[in-house]
Amino acid sequence: MNGIALTLRALHHGERSLARHLVAAGERHSTEHEVRHVAIDLAGWSRAHADRLAETAADRDVRLFGPDGPGGPPPAGPLATLREKAAEALGDRPEPGLLLLWDLRRLHLAAAGNSVYWEMLAQAAQAARDEALLGLVTDCHPRTLRQMRWTNTMIKVLSPQTLTAL
Repeated sequence: MNGIALTLRALHHGERSLARHLVAAGERHSTEHEVRHVAIDLAGWSRAHADRLAETAADRDVRLFGPDGPGGPPPAGPLATLREKAAEALGDRPEPGLLLLWDLRRLHLAAAGNSVYWEMLAQAAQAARDEALLGLVTDCHPRTLRQMRWTNTMIKVLSPQTLTAL
């Protein structure tokens, strides 16, 4: 397996993981409506990236799908409801704010890791003169950068009040 195939595999795993973490964070912080809705939308981007990566890898005879198939794991039914109820019960206590900051940090680092892989694929695509791979990166990497900017902005907005309220 060559380096491009390994990078496709690592990025596919990273995008699927980021999608799961975004959904979980959105459910865990359901009382923060902006976080919930934006996180769910951003998870859709990561799922779409993973699907496109799988298609690109398949064209190169590399299979990326895990046991959950192309769309990733099924939605977390009862667990999602439990997270929502826990978020409502915690209300405005400072601990949920700290948890939200921790989740945003984790999401930011995951998106940053994916961004590095996208950059590596872009460089490899240019070196190999692989227009299909370069097109994939050109379409998907900007969304990953937007995911990073959103998490960074949310951290900047929430940190002052959350960290000084303790």
